[in-house]
Amino acid sequence: MPRAPLNAPWTLILLAFVGGVALQLQQARLADWGWYIGVFTVFLVNVSVIWSYIAIKKEVWWFARRCVPALAIFAALALGFASTGMRALHFATSSLDAKLEGRDIVATGVVVAMPHKNESGTRFRLKVEAAALDGQPVVLPTLMDLSWYGGVFKTEDKADNAMAELIRQDAPLRAGERWQITVRLKAPHGTRNPHGFDFELWVWEQGVQATGYVRATARDIPPHLLGQTWNAPVEQLRQTVRDAIYARLANPRWAGVVAALVVGDQKAIERADWDIYRATGVAHLMSISGLHITMFAWGAALLVGWLWRRSYRLCSAVSAPSAALVCGVVLAGLYALFSGWGLPAQRTVLMLCTVALLRLAGARWPWPLVWILAMAVVCVGDPWALLSAGFWLSFVAVGVLFASGTGSFLSENATKNIANNDHMTMTSGKFFLKMRFLIHSQAVALFKEQWVITLALAPLSVLLFGQLSVVGLLANALAIPWVTLVVTPLGMAGVFFAPLWDAAAWSLQALDWLLRVLAAPSWAQLSFAAPPLWLAVLASAGGLLIAIPLPWFVRWLGVPLLLPMFLIAPQRPAMGEFELLAADIGQGNAVLVRTATKSLLYDAGPRFSRESDAGQRTLVPLLRAFDEKLDTLLISHRDSDHIGGAAAVLQMQPLAKLLSSIENEHELQAIRPAQRCIAGQKWTWDGVDFEILHPQAVDYEVDNKSNAMSCVLRISSQGGKQTALLTGDIEAAQEAGLVERLALTPARTEPAEVPNPRPSKLKADILLVPHHGSKTSSTDAFLDAVQPKLALVQAGYRNRFQHPVPQVLARYSARNIRVIDSPRCGAATWRSSAPAAVACEREVNRRYWQHQISINIEHS
Repeated sequence: MPRAPLNAPWTLILLAFVGGVALQLQQARLADWGWYIGVFTVFLVNVSVIWSYIAIKKEVWWFARRCVPALAIFAALALGFASTGMRALHFATSSLDAKLEGRDIVATGVVVAMPHKNESGTRFRLKVEAAALDGQPVVLPTLMDLSWYGGVFKTEDKADNAMAELIRQDAPLRAGERWQITVRLKAPHGTRNPHGFDFELWVWEQGVQATGYVRATARDIPPHLLGQTWNAPVEQLRQTVRDAIYARLANPRWAGVVAALVVGDQKAIERADWDIYRATGVAHLMSISGLHITMFAWGAALLVGWLWRRSYRLCSAVSAPSAALVCGVVLAGLYALFSGWGLPAQRTVLMLCTVALLRLAGARWPWPLVWILAMAVVCVGDPWALLSAGFWLSFVAVGVLFASGTGSFLSENATKNIANNDHMTMTSGKFFLKMRFLIHSQAVALFKEQWVITLALAPLSVLLFGQLSVVGLLANALAIPWVTLVVTPLGMAGVFFAPLWDAAAWSLQALDWLLRVLAAPSWAQLSFAAPPLWLAVLASAGGLLIAIPLPWFVRWLGVPLLLPMFLIAPQRPAMGEFELLAADIGQGNAVLVRTATKSLLYDAGPRFSRESDAGQRTLVPLLRAFDEKLDTLLISHRDSDHIGGAAAVLQMQPLAKLLSSIENEHELQAIRPAQRCIAGQKWTWDGVDFEILHPQAVDYEVDNKSNAMSCVLRISSQGGKQTALLTGDIEAAQEAGLVERLALTPARTEPAEVPNPRPSKLKADILLVPHHGSKTSSTDAFLDAVQPKLALVQAGYRNRFQHPVPQVLARYSARNIRVIDSPRCGAATWRSSAPAAVACEREVNRRYWQHQISINIEHS
């Protein structure tokens, strides 16, 4: 049996490679080719030197023994950095040309993934084969994600929508079809918020470099189905199975969960169900992940090993353990392919292959070396996995079980018998829990391992998600065996015998009842402020120290390491000062106002679809990361780009008062009765003054447009030193009314003949640009009255309204007002204590894969 390499040097070398990859991922901008080639040359030089020393080791053994390990570590660091940089640079060279954004391009390509439908239309991924603009060929990125609109969310006009619906009904999209379509594209551009989801990293990992929508109007070349291809046979099969599940199960809710477990379609699960799964800590079970693929590999290996032993001829050719090992990994790879070949599945298969090769070679390496080797192999296949939450949850769980000695895979007898397939457990900490349950049938051991995982991963869960499921330990102890041994096998078997899908749905209903009972208490899920990375690492070490089998007087030392992360409080403004955080939520408004002890959210952003809105997608995670308990949610008016996320925010913030101009019959009133915002309302928090300037009481007595009823809020620091004006979607008429009432009223003067006008209530240092920079707002008179130094525009990248419009920007520029817009800035943070500075999330935490608009952030 091959001897394991020296533990410490090889572990350090592999760690150095991973560290080189991690270092490159911190780059704000990519360097040029020469720079990365230079670093790669350093790697080659080091390898050459090492090889030369090894060849003449007898003569200079003392030098080699001291220098070769250091050179090898430095070479691995250079290799990780240079290889990742060159891959990134190569990928970036094929990005969408900015000159092609917003143009109508005729593209021919194949649908390479099963499309997803919702009430707004169909989303699909197209592999481009050819493209033309105005009859001339153009080069597009190979992969792009497209939307074919129709239904609730319309395209541009009635004729467009009628055409889009007609074409969608006559020719529904299917994987493998080749289409010629007219598309309008843009670079992938997501929202950038503190502690928020990085959409641009996600599409980068997927290999997608353009997004857009299909132009299916009377003015465009009609979309044309060119035929079916065999370019995506697995996706065709997945779509066929998914459609069969929906056809079999009458309730689309359970059909969605079964489809997620069978073909990996996570988007099929409804949002309300995801909320329950997250609250109980079992969300990892409800999609194809490392857990399911490893379970499949384990079961397949057991079955193959049992069948293999039935044949003397087969055992004579290849031993049963080796055959079981190889077949288990191969079948797991095929299952991962069928489930969509997502990034978690790819990482799982890579780790399975790595450990399987070690076993086939007869190598028995120490666990730290095997653990780091698997990590390095994943980084070779996908360097950007190091930024994935799932990657760290999986690897930390495995490492904790290795270190604590609670995993069944650590059994000496098990490691001697490959047929037991404990090597498969390298991919998911939760899978170890299930294995122990199956192999030993010891519920106590299962609960113990789940306890170790829960305790050790708690700091990481708070860092990554800002929340911790109190009932997760019990929920997982019950759900893991039920989902992995009952629901998923029934769902998979239903591919061959459809009535079993009914049984899978029934078993899901039983689990759903239990999870809802566990999630019902208000304390079932706790939220914490997002801690600094160093504090989370310290807390993870404390959790591990408590979990591993050491004397209790040693374990207690982990408590002071663990507690600070859960007790940390985010920094807040000083008394008399306030802070604005204009969230990046696309086309809409959402501004978080914080004082020393209070907080107010002005508007809640847009609704994107029935299952997605800015509240659920952006604002709830943002509030959780800051551990905010809202005192007031102020919804300026009823337009969907301002009220779309309000329901999600109110459900998360049960104590928040609702202040708005919405009508009494509005559906939001059923969630939380709203108090009317009326000009003259005032309150003070922590020395900071708040006042409603619009609308007036009389405005509620007439039939006004929704924009005209926007609540205008003025905020002033102590002594009126700094002032902010939040305006919603007021237009020219409302601006004129504000100027007349608040900017031109004279005050008492002494002597009377000397004018001494009262300071305007409209004057502000920072202005939320009215109506996102529409041409109907930001009039000259209004800007002259407000006289802001800074102006914030919350608008979507390349939005169809073209906000902010050039003529409005020209008015701000003429007055030397600095304009900050969310597409270029991301979330913008402004503090009354430092009024000249605006912190832009896209600049503060900039990374090279994030889209950067070519022109400057400021329009001045």
